[in-house]
Amino acid sequence: MYRVFEALDELVAIVEEARGVPMTAGCVVPRGDVLELLDDVRDAIPGELDDAQDVLDHRDKLVGDARSTAEKTVSGADRQAQETVETAREDADRMLADAKAQADRMVSEARAHAEELVADAEEAAQRLRADAQRDFDNVTGRARAEADRMIESGKASYERSVAEGTAEQQRLIADTEVVKTAHAESARVIDSAHAESDRLRSECDLYVDTKLAEFEEFLTGTIRSVGRGRQQLRTGVGVPDYGTEYEDGFRAERRR
Repeated sequence: MYRVFEALDELVAIVEEARGVPMTAGCVVPRGDVLELLDDVRDAIPGELDDAQDVLDHRDKLVGDARSTAEKTVSGADRQAQETVETAREDADRMLADAKAQADRMVSEARAHAEELVADAEEAAQRLRADAQRDFDNVTGRARAEADRMIESGKASYERSVAEGTAEQQRLIADTEVVKTAHAESARVIDSAHAESDRLRSECDLYVDTKLAEFEEFLTGTIRSVGRGRQQLRTGVGVPDYGTEYEDGFRAERRR
């Protein structure tokens, strides 16, 4: 390729140095030298230029072939894209079906677990209710027994006081002043016995009321705990362990 430029430079130099033809713009150049330089130029031109010329000559054919190839490529790409979209849609449908089946299975398992938790909570509540009823019966039984004992004690004290007053009255019946004094003492003793009986009954009622109030407070705490457990179950937090808390409460109530 360098020889082409060199030959062209030499041709330019020959033309510039050629002798001019008078009265014309032409010149006289050595034919042999010019032809030799042109042959050198022809020989130095690479074969790619001929190939390029052939490409230019067959441009329309090449463009048509390229267009046909492009159309085939686009058609194949469209067909492949359609197949890919169909495959992706089928895969998406299958994955959606699998996800739905898994979600249904998880919902079923969660429902079964929730039902199991509810059953456990109901069983615990029934057990606590039975324990509470038993403790209530024990407390009321003890309170009733204590009240009966105190009533019997008051009644015995009253009867003893009445008997003592009657005996004292009979002993002093011979003297009017003594009788009056005896009557007054007897009335005093009877009033004292009635007052003692009323006091014992009041203390018994107060004792029973105190025990019932303590038990009512305990039952109220139990009901609040069961309510919190049901609320936690509805909100999905979980069911607390009632057993230890309520058993400690029952033991504390029994100690009281």
